[in-house]
Amino acid sequence: MGLPILPTISTFFIVLSAILVAIGWVQIFKGKVEAHKKVMLAAGISALLFFIIYASRTVFIGNTSFGGPDEIKIYYTFFLVFHIILATVGAVFGIVSIVTGLKTKYTLHRKIGPITSIIWFFVAITGVMVYLLLYVIYKGGETTSVIKAILGI
Repeated sequence: MGLPILPTISTFFIVLSAILVAIGWVQIFKGKVEAHKKVMLAAGISALLFFIIYASRTVFIGNTSFGGPDEIKIYYTFFLVFHIILATVGAVFGIVSIVTGLKTKYTLHRKIGPITSIIWFFVAITGVMVYLLLYVIYKGGETTSVIKAILGI
């Protein structure tokens, strides 16, 4: 059995979004405002594609529970909850960063943009780790409702 297609695709999009954010940083440091804008919008679209795939899979199929050893499950669960909180905060910051950039509210955009980017890098890294722990390092457990998959109830 190979890697599951939807989690693999969604993980690709979250990694792509982080790479695009990094490219966007380079563009703005070089003073290329239009290139920065295009790359950051592409990063936002990539993150949105991740979310659409993830949410669709969650609603229609369910989430995969941790299939690794029981003694590691508590650490995985803590790590997953940290990732979910970070992703939620990162998404809100990302929306605000994009909106302030598009509305030329540059003072606020310059303040929160770098913070958003750093949060997003951590979201991508922890997202890849969740993927690796669920599907590569250990074989995923059962696919079930979100609550049961995350908390085991």
